Amino acid sequence: MMKSVIGALATLLVGTSAFSADLYTPEPVQPAPEVTVAQSSGWYLRGDVGYAFTNLRGANYFQGSNSSLVDFNSAKLDGNVNLGAGVGYQINNYLRTDLTFDYLFNSDFKGSTKGDCGGCGPGYTAVPATSRDLASMRAYSLLANVYVDLGTYSIFTPYVGGGLGGTYVKWSNLKNTSCSDANPDSCDGSVSHNGRGSWRFTYALMAGTSIDLTCNLKADVGYRYRHIQGGDMFGYAENGGPGYDKGINLNEARIGARYTFGGCQTASYMPPADIPVQPPVYK
Repeated sequence: MMKSVIGALATLLVGTSAFSADLYTPEPVQPAPEVTVAQSSGWYLRGDVGYAFTNLRGANYFQGSNSSLVDFNSAKLDGNVNLGAGVGYQINNYLRTDLTFDYLFNSDFKGSTKGDCGGCGPGYTAVPATSRDLASMRAYSLLANVYVDLGTYSIFTPYVGGGLGGTYVKWSNLKNTSCSDANPDSCDGSVSHNGRGSWRFTYALMAGTSIDLTCNLKADVGYRYRHIQGGDMFGYAENGGPGYDKGINLNEARIGARYTFGGCQTASYMPPADIPVQPPVYK
C-alpha cells in the first residue's frame, strides 16, 4: 500500500515539473515596426497677397535758374496692395530659399513746395505761393531670399528671413499747380513733369509662421520690411526739376500659401534584423 502511494506522488511531481517548464516557454520576439519620416526637402511654389504701408523718406528737386536743390515741404506716398509669386527649395527642416517677384499697385503721391507764382498776382507780378504736386508710383521687385525655420510646434512653424535684390520704381507724370498764399483761389496753369523710372537696390527682412494645411500645402502669415534705395522721380519742365525721391520703406502685412512637390512622399527605414527565437528550456 505504502509503495503505491509513493509511486503516485512521484508521478504527480514529474508531471508538475513538466507543466511548470511549459509555463515559462518564451514567446517569439515580434519584429520592430517600420519607421517612416516626412520628407524634409523639395521644390515649392508660393503666392502671396498683402498690403504695403509706404513711408517715402522725402523728395527734392532743382528749383529756378540757379539750380538750387531744395526739399519738398511735404511729401506723402499712400499705401496699396502688393501681389507676389515665387519658386523655392526646402533644403532641410530648418533652411529654405526662394526667388520672388512682387508687384506694388499704383500708390498716390501728394506733395507741396514753396516758391513764387508769376501768374497769381495782379498784373502777373510774382507773389509767394505754394505748389500742389500730384503723381503716383508703382514698383516691381525681384528678390533672392533665405529663411530659417525655427522648429515645428503642432502645425505651426515660425521663421525669420532676409532678402536682397532690386526694384524697378516707375513714377507717373507729376502735375504741379502753384497758388497764391494770400489768395488760394488764384493759381497759375499746371505744369506737367515727365515721370521717370529706374532700378534700385533693395533689401528685405521677414518674420512669420507657416501653418500645415495638408502634407504638401502650407499657409503662410507674415510681416516683411523692404527698403528701396532712392532715385529719379521726374524730369525738368518750365524752370523746375529734375526731381528725386530719397528712398521708400515698405511695411507689409502678408498672407499666402506654399505648395511643395512630393511633400506627401515618405522615406522608409529598414527594420532591424529579427532576433531568432530560442527553443524552450525544460528544467
